Amino acid sequence: MKYLLLNIFLSMHLFGQAKSTIAIGPYIQNVTNHSAVVCWATLKSNSFMIQKSGKNQIIPQYENHEMILSSLKPDTEYSYDIGGKGIPEQMGTFTTFPKEIKPFQFAVLGDTRSRHDVHSKHVGRILKNKPLFVLNTGDMVGNGLDIHHWETFFDVTKNLMQSIPYFPALGNHEKDSPYYYDFFNLPNNERYYSFSVGDALFISLDLEGIQYQTPKYLKKQNRRYFWGNHEIAYFKKQKEWLERTLNLHDDAGFIFVYFHKPLISVKKSRVEGTKMRRKFWGDIFERHGVQVVFSGHDHHYHHALSGGTHYITTAGGGASLYDIDAIQPETVKAIKTEHYILTDVNMNTAILNVIDIKGDQIDTITIDKRK
Repeated sequence: MKYLLLNIFLSMHLFGQAKSTIAIGPYIQNVTNHSAVVCWATLKSNSFMIQKSGKNQIIPQYENHEMILSSLKPDTEYSYDIGGKGIPEQMGTFTTFPKEIKPFQFAVLGDTRSRHDVHSKHVGRILKNKPLFVLNTGDMVGNGLDIHHWETFFDVTKNLMQSIPYFPALGNHEKDSPYYYDFFNLPNNERYYSFSVGDALFISLDLEGIQYQTPKYLKKQNRRYFWGNHEIAYFKKQKEWLERTLNLHDDAGFIFVYFHKPLISVKKSRVEGTKMRRKFWGDIFERHGVQVVFSGHDHHYHHALSGGTHYITTAGGGASLYDIDAIQPETVKAIKTEHYILTDVNMNTAILNVIDIKGDQIDTITIDKRK
């Protein structure tokens, strides 16, 4: 895939913050065929929390910055420099999305929240392939309310995100944290959104909802009802948005949907939960001809096929692996391994290449273009 490299230097200055230190980033977000957002964070101050043990824990506070770049040319590589001083750690490149229909590659991984050595290996291999963008199916960090977890995430992904846009989905471990919305610049309301590249549509959904705690006063027989209905209005609104989005983009050649918790599970303790989710979402994906649904949450690789839709659980990004103990009728392949997916979108097919921690290809799925 060839890109036109323009000799354009985009210099972004920290006005009024000449002495501020860039602590996180810079990294690229929300790229389209005509725009992009460069993000970074500076260390604002350190707060302290007194623990019961009597020890102090340093809690850093960051100030988040965004530079919106518009009127860019499609399928073009740009360079940027935060501060304009030529410091490599403050520089990066990005490529705008193509406007016309042409081949491209994207990567998918999920549950990168722990075992950072595994996550780092995936990041290194993905970076060598230089995909157009990366999707994450959620649980990027172990505790979204802990700033130290986000510091580790951005440290691991620094070289990748300097040049490749990152489009995540909310997982349960993000805990609906304000940090998530501070650090990421995403389309729509950032909880659920869509974007397109060529004739491919990408839809990210939020199957977690607003963060909450189950009230202690609920009796055991009422807890399940509470969990199933406390945010039903939010999910119904999101489902209506999804239906409307799929109708509007019915001419798309490829449709990829991604979210955190799967609709088909091969982990015995989670089968019941997937059945509840499938009951709510119904046949919406299969009815609209969605070719691929990516999810995470179950820490292994699982490929299921139902009604022409491929349901892929890709949650081998770093979290400790789960056993596979409940093969389903829809199951095509299930492997307990760390992995990520490189997808090549061509003119008439999309090929999903599943790569394990050793760099070996463990599965290949070919998707035909929608008719």
